[in-house]
Amino acid sequence: MTSRTAQVYDALVLRNPKSVLALLLAVLTFFGYHAQNFKLDASADSLLLEDDADLNLFRTIHERYPSKPLLIVTYTPDADLFSDQALEPLKQLRDELKKVDSIESAFTILDAPLLISSDVPIQKLIEDIPSLETPGVDRARAQEELRTSPVYRNLIISPDGRTTALLLELAEERDYNNLFKSRNELRAKRRNAGLSDEEARTLERITAEYDRAHEALNARRHLDIQRIKDIVAPYRQHGVLHLGGVPMITDDMVTFVRNDLIVFGGGVLAFLVIVLTAIFREVRWIVLPLLSCVYAGLIMIGVLGLIGWKVTVISSNFLALMLIITISMNIHLIVRYRQLNRDRPEDDQLALVGTTAIKMVKPCLYTALTTIMGFSSLVVSGIKPVIDFGWMMSAGLAVTFATSFLLFPAMLMVMGKARSRPGPDRDRFLFPAYLARLTETRGTAIMVLAVILTAVSAIGITQLRVENSFIDYFSDDTEIYRGLKLIDEELGGTTPLEVLVRFEPNPDDLLTPEDLEGLTEEEIEMEMEYARERAASPQYWFTVDKIDRIKEIHDYLDGHPDIGKVLSLASTVRIAEFSMEKELDGIELAILYTKVPPRGKKSLIEPYVSVSDNEARLLARVVDSKPDLRRKELLETVRHDLVDKLGYEEKDVIVSGLLVLYNNMLQSLFASQIKTIGAVMLGIAIMFLVLFRSVVLSAIGILPNMLGAVTVLGFMGLAGIPMDMMTITIAAITIGIAVDNGIHYIYRFREEYALNGSYVETLHLCHSNIGQAVFYTTMTIIFGFSILMLSNFIPTIYFGVLTAAAMFIALLAALTVLPRLILMWRPFG
Repeated sequence: MTSRTAQVYDALVLRNPKSVLALLLAVLTFFGYHAQNFKLDASADSLLLEDDADLNLFRTIHERYPSKPLLIVTYTPDADLFSDQALEPLKQLRDELKKVDSIESAFTILDAPLLISSDVPIQKLIEDIPSLETPGVDRARAQEELRTSPVYRNLIISPDGRTTALLLELAEERDYNNLFKSRNELRAKRRNAGLSDEEARTLERITAEYDRAHEALNARRHLDIQRIKDIVAPYRQHGVLHLGGVPMITDDMVTFVRNDLIVFGGGVLAFLVIVLTAIFREVRWIVLPLLSCVYAGLIMIGVLGLIGWKVTVISSNFLALMLIITISMNIHLIVRYRQLNRDRPEDDQLALVGTTAIKMVKPCLYTALTTIMGFSSLVVSGIKPVIDFGWMMSAGLAVTFATSFLLFPAMLMVMGKARSRPGPDRDRFLFPAYLARLTETRGTAIMVLAVILTAVSAIGITQLRVENSFIDYFSDDTEIYRGLKLIDEELGGTTPLEVLVRFEPNPDDLLTPEDLEGLTEEEIEMEMEYARERAASPQYWFTVDKIDRIKEIHDYLDGHPDIGKVLSLASTVRIAEFSMEKELDGIELAILYTKVPPRGKKSLIEPYVSVSDNEARLLARVVDSKPDLRRKELLETVRHDLVDKLGYEEKDVIVSGLLVLYNNMLQSLFASQIKTIGAVMLGIAIMFLVLFRSVVLSAIGILPNMLGAVTVLGFMGLAGIPMDMMTITIAAITIGIAVDNGIHYIYRFREEYALNGSYVETLHLCHSNIGQAVFYTTMTIIFGFSILMLSNFIPTIYFGVLTAAAMFIALLAALTVLPRLILMWRPFG
């Protein structure tokens, strides 16, 4: 802080503390009002890559093959599934669920058409298809038909016949879907070509309308899902029931985020009270940091509410991290103030607080900037929730710094001078002093151990992997995990994979050479054009050749060990063929299409065929919980085999689905990890050079603090812990926070060495003052991160534990390796 800046700060802040507090209260009131607009978001949009071409393709496909949101209730009865004791509760449950306003239809084994269990010819059955509820149906034959059905096996009944599923189709939200489509189209145009002023205003309006519609939809869905859970609960006396489906997962994740915010915030505050009491044992040094934490947290929540920034499951720990970092900065200020108060008991409060601020503003500013650099490096990851988390924490750290140098000193001025303690302040924690002796006497061993640890970690880093199951993101005692696990293992998998195959119009199927004899070239062209039009019409589209090609792809997918349930037009055709005991020819296929009632077409044909686009669609589900599943290899194999083994042109087959989007996100993690580490290292190196104007000091400050991040990444590789959207942030965040210790230590070492001229004496002196502060703050951060273990979201637990471990290693390095490098390289002369 320059002398001019110090004078301004002294005049405006320290000499007018009550005015400053009044202004800060006004700011808190303003942002506190906007805190009511603080929102949570657990939609699929919050977990996707930015500008993913496969995402645009996925949305285009689903516009062509629209589907409604689906909830799934799995039912494993205590009695035999096809007994009255099991079917009667199933019927009652289905009928109760149908009464929920948002449920448009409910499909169960009771509703499945039985085409084979009856001896009636299929031509007559189409007019009045029986089901399990039809009087006189042979249940044994019905059970066998459903268990072996190409359509219903692994869809509504498990292969062993013990578990069934109720498929609850939710009503379509047309207005919401239209807003969603319009918003995405304008966003895509903004990215690719830019928007006019009018289009920009339209996008702003539509985005606001979409946000309101999304919020209203989430509120309705929450109430509906809660009602469904209440309806399902009493039926658990008849067996094991679980609720699953994307709407339920989204709703539960919002609950997880909300609970995490409360638990993390409350847990960290309670922990901080304990830590501050243990360290300082004075009321003022407990109250002041807590006030700073609460103030900074409320301001940031208001900022997020004001600008409409929603918190996702990835950024749900932002509040806990803000409290931890705020308390750390306040601890540094308290330790410095107490030291000055002890060394200069004759100084008044204005001088003590002013000197504390002047001495600490520069290192605190640079530590804040390096930590901001650590978090802001996440914006290069390309993963939307990680980017949002990075920006959110960067803004939060700016609030933390401002709070620490406005609210804290103003409150300290109002409270008056603290009681001065004569003589040296006895260290309650002897660990830093022990590390100082160890660094002096065992420095070589420390450096050798650091090199070995780095080498082993480098081996582990080469073994890092990104394959992880979405199911394993949740604790095994949650409804999400149990439902997904059962569906994955018993009902054909969870993660959708789609294959689209395009057909070229083939007029030769409808024309013979004899038909063209004696015609002119113009007449032949007219006949060919007419034939092409007929080939693309529903009556003529269903040819034996097309069905055989669809069957070929269907059987290929069905035979892959990582793929569970496969549905396509081939499934429907095979049911008819099995009933008629023959393969259908072109005429019979056309008759089948025309005879199927509209409801049957809607569920058995239209999801798998687009006649107007001349393409077929195959839907598969991947068994996500298989421990040896390699999604990237699976997708590459499918794409390769469709072209090289089955002989399709690459342009005629498209592989899409949530599996592709999820794999894209996973595969981006490696690149994101490299980008974020590179960005944070570059930014911190520049800041060190600006601060210390020395390459040697910059190296001393950076290298030891990388050890924590490198060690944890190496441990993850050796232990087989996969990277995910949370754990890829560990390295950048650890380096960004841990390097603060280096800045404070080097800054103090330079000051003290200038006074006594002895490296060894300065080492012990720094460990007894700034070393204590570093120890306090880092242990606070470590225990603060450990609070994240209380989350229901497994990546958050990994993030908390591994970041805490990285910070502890970084603490040891900052108080051993870093001072040892100073003793070895003697950068101060």
